[in-house]
Amino acid sequence: MTLGFRRTWGGSIVIDLDPEEATVLRSMANLVLSLVDPPEPKDELAELVGIGEQREAPDDPVLARLFPDAYSQDEESAGDFRRYTEDGLRSEKRAAAESIIEVVPESGGRIELDDEQGLTWMKSLNDVRLALGTRIGIQQDTGRPPQDASMEDWAAVNIYDWLTALQDSLVRAVR
Repeated sequence: MTLGFRRTWGGSIVIDLDPEEATVLRSMANLVLSLVDPPEPKDELAELVGIGEQREAPDDPVLARLFPDAYSQDEESAGDFRRYTEDGLRSEKRAAAESIIEVVPESGGRIELDDEQGLTWMKSLNDVRLALGTRIGIQQDTGRPPQDASMEDWAAVNIYDWLTALQDSLVRAVR
């Protein structure tokens, strides 16, 4: 089992993953990829200035958590803000998740990141934790799922806890 990320004397950030950990990490990054599909093609002017079509908050609670409303009291402003930012956010979240998939070998092993990659991975691990935590009903006040959670949910909680520790070690290594 990994001891988490750590900074080397040479300045890079490293982690050693066993094959099962690599599989979980790649799987969780793929989960984010499946959620943040690339934006739909749009007309050339909208593409040029970065305006999207989406004005409404997503119905899926996980997507609503990944792409929250910027203005909770003002639907019109929230819709305008979403049109100008969501496509870019989706692209950034995809790129961050893809960076994990590209770097983590399926068989595990040592992974070495530079500072920029470390920051990208922090974003992706945060997205993974938000998505998983929302799916299994992690409560913000306790950090635990509801008492009536299924055994499958409790297995996911173990993954969530591992990802939390992983993210914490990465934050400490990056600073």
